[in-house]
Amino acid sequence: MFLRQLEPRTARTTSEVLNFALWPIAILTVLNRVFIKAVNGSITDDFRPVYNASLAFLNHKAIYTANFDSTDPHYLYPPSGTLLIAPLAILDPERSRWCFILLNAAAIILAAYLLLRLFNFTVNSVAAPALLLAMFMSETVINTLVFTNVNGCILLAEVVFIHLLLQRRDLWAGVIMGLAIAVKGPILAPLLLIALVRGQWKVFPTAIAVPVALNLIAWPLIVDWKEFWTHTLPYLSETRDYFNSAIVGNAAYYGVADWLTWIIRLSLAALVLISLWLLYRYYRDDEVFFICTSSGLLLTGTFLLSSLGQMYYSMLVFPFLMTVVLRNSVLRNWPAWVAIFGFMSYDKWLSDRWQSSGRTLEYLRTTFGWGLLLIVVFCVLGDRYLAARREGRLREGQTLDPAWMHPEADAVHEDTSRNGHAREVVAVPTTQPSTS
Repeated sequence: MFLRQLEPRTARTTSEVLNFALWPIAILTVLNRVFIKAVNGSITDDFRPVYNASLAFLNHKAIYTANFDSTDPHYLYPPSGTLLIAPLAILDPERSRWCFILLNAAAIILAAYLLLRLFNFTVNSVAAPALLLAMFMSETVINTLVFTNVNGCILLAEVVFIHLLLQRRDLWAGVIMGLAIAVKGPILAPLLLIALVRGQWKVFPTAIAVPVALNLIAWPLIVDWKEFWTHTLPYLSETRDYFNSAIVGNAAYYGVADWLTWIIRLSLAALVLISLWLLYRYYRDDEVFFICTSSGLLLTGTFLLSSLGQMYYSMLVFPFLMTVVLRNSVLRNWPAWVAIFGFMSYDKWLSDRWQSSGRTLEYLRTTFGWGLLLIVVFCVLGDRYLAARREGRLREGQTLDPAWMHPEADAVHEDTSRNGHAREVVAVPTTQPSTS
């Protein structure tokens, strides 16, 4: 009887069938990640040092006392972050951790909803369960919840920042960026370059004022606040050879010569700069594409080229990955998704039979994935630039996209089908509006 009720009374589209099938899978995956995997926890516990620091803050005890010679998770938040997360210690450790898991899970789900809005999808579209499922099957979301850190809230801050930039609500965008910097340091700070090139100067006063004000408030309340500057901050600028997928981290682990490491870093940095210039020169009027693609380039480049890049930082490139739904996305090719698989997949490549090879694949897949993604973006944009130059399309205010990437190409196709000939269409930049 139940199965007969599920039979469609009328013909269903493919998207309706997929929507019907994906929602229960997505919901059950979310529940598994939050209430089973995350609550079970892992040997890696990012929450414990955060809770201990919060408890020490509330009891006026020293906070920045970590022994950096060990490989255990360390407390690295600035005084402003300590001030904001201190309420965690009001509850006992177990319930506090559960609340933090739920907070980050809710932030990730809300970020997914805002991403749907950003790209003009509704909750009723098949994109909604597909996005939710993809996010909660990724390494970055699973380990953020299992290790219990704040990355989910940082992702939400990033997506809200992008929405506010598009709406030209610059002061509020700066507030959100300032809060993210206050908690997690400068991990999202590269996105300020996007506001700079768009001329949204009002972002900067609040983006600077919020973390400065919170630090000024926190310093008198922290017994050893000076230790953050003399003990913790120098450590953050060092390169460690464990749990570090940045180029310098793996180079240190495998003993790569410094001169070769610098050549690799500078070469990839040059690719990032050229790609950013092409995006600014030819795509800045296509706002959603420009902001989300540039954000992905900036953040991936930062993870790869800085002193520390951890795999679960990849959560912050979700806005970039969502651009695949745009006609002119640079991600509509298989090498891009080989790269994305490298740093997003939860699969482990450790092998009992081929131990050395498996360990190398596992340790390097994130580094290679980030690097390949930067190379793919550069190659796609470079190919479009060369094609546009050959065809004489390098005019001011025009994208590098060929005509078929624009909606006008569909109109030409329909007109050709009806009348047997096509009228000339000039490619113009398309702006993907935000409906938020």
